[in-house]
Amino acid sequence: MEKKVYLTFDDGPIPEITPFILDILKKYQVKATFFCVGENIKKNPHLFQRILQEGHQVGNHTYNHLKGWDTNDEVYIDNVTQCQELTQTDLFRPPYAKATKSQLKKLYKNYRVVMWDIMSGDFDQKLSPEKCLENVLPNIQNGSIIIFHDNIKAIPRVEYALPRTIEFLLANQYQIVRLE
Repeated sequence: MEKKVYLTFDDGPIPEITPFILDILKKYQVKATFFCVGENIKKNPHLFQRILQEGHQVGNHTYNHLKGWDTNDEVYIDNVTQCQELTQTDLFRPPYAKATKSQLKKLYKNYRVVMWDIMSGDFDQKLSPEKCLENVLPNIQNGSIIIFHDNIKAIPRVEYALPRTIEFLLANQYQIVRLE
């Protein structure tokens, strides 16, 4: 039986870490899915194009990284739609995994809402890079969706944990694929 794992990245693209992630993915010849924030696509269109040109998948992560629980439904859906104009994808991941039931009900009509089963915790600046890796490796199983972040807070943990995660997956005969 084939073993597959999905690497995903939230919050980018940004010049401080997205190029590093793309270089690592290219080095190991693996594909991933980037849940992009619309305003970051607007600020860094060249990085967004690079993600696409290198064969990765993109998903919608709202235009302004909104927390659904704190946002009026109409404003939230409009923000998702604004990002959709840039991403042109049916994949959506709510920032902070926080969207209301009514928001999700509307989103399910047009999007595949993708969560995860392994949270690296890379955004937590109190977390050591080693602990970030420890959050990932013991929990991997066939079909896992692993979340890392391409944001500034995550940089030292992503730089440490991402290549080691990929090396572990490949050594254990996992295919690393993008969401389709």
